[in-house]
Amino acid sequence: MICVFFGNRDTPDSARSVLYDTVSKLITERNAAEFYVGNNGNFDRLALSVLKELNNKYPDIKYYIVYAYLPQKGGENFLHTIYPEGIENVPKRFAIDFRNKWMLTRADIAVTYVRNKFGNSYKLSALAAKKEKEVINIYQDNS
Repeated sequence: MICVFFGNRDTPDSARSVLYDTVSKLITERNAAEFYVGNNGNFDRLALSVLKELNNKYPDIKYYIVYAYLPQKGGENFLHTIYPEGIENVPKRFAIDFRNKWMLTRADIAVTYVRNKFGNSYKLSALAAKKEKEVINIYQDNS
């Protein structure tokens, strides 16, 4: 089973514990074994930290950072990374959208943090549902 992550850029760090519990259950109860995460925003950063931690506990899982474009900084670690085929022909301003749709086509489940009914995370969540992917939104309104 392949899981992907989409969420608001400004997801609070407090969402990490719910994300950890959700991914743990996907591994132990649903046999999730492969995970794709982007590298834009705090939700992606949180998801990656959870995946790294869970990989120590469950070494058989595989996780990949999916780049929309190659990093420009030197010294990047390309272990656990994927660069989607065909993205090199996509204009830079459309690269993240291309990457996200590429991830979604491979997914069985999308784990999301979507708190509004607008924006890219919401659009991806709706597209996942339309494509009959399971969507697990971990957003919890604590107001």
